[in-house]
Amino acid sequence: MSSEDLEKYETEMELQLYKEYRDVVGLFTHVVETERRFYLANSVDLKVRNDGGEVFFDVTMADAWVWDIYRPARFVKNVRVVTFKDVNVEELPKPDIKLPENGDFT
Repeated sequence: MSSEDLEKYETEMELQLYKEYRDVVGLFTHVVETERRFYLANSVDLKVRNDGGEVFFDVTMADAWVWDIYRPARFVKNVRVVTFKDVNVEELPKPDIKLPENGDFT
């Protein structure tokens, strides 16, 4: 595979991943960004740890989706990330409009 073919393949995979993200983002309550990955999750527990003077982050997520074009299955039940790099956790806004559960719009 030439570098041009590989670049085209990765671009198409990124577009497919973005479309999947767009379709699933509403199912989650949090966005978590680490130095290596981007996650959507419904439960996030972030602990700041200190080991011999070095500070690191221990992030545990449940019911998560992982932004990674090389993973065949992006939904995972539990994820744990331990990192010395920054971690960003944001709560996703809730939609203002609630649709009727029975589908009756009248």
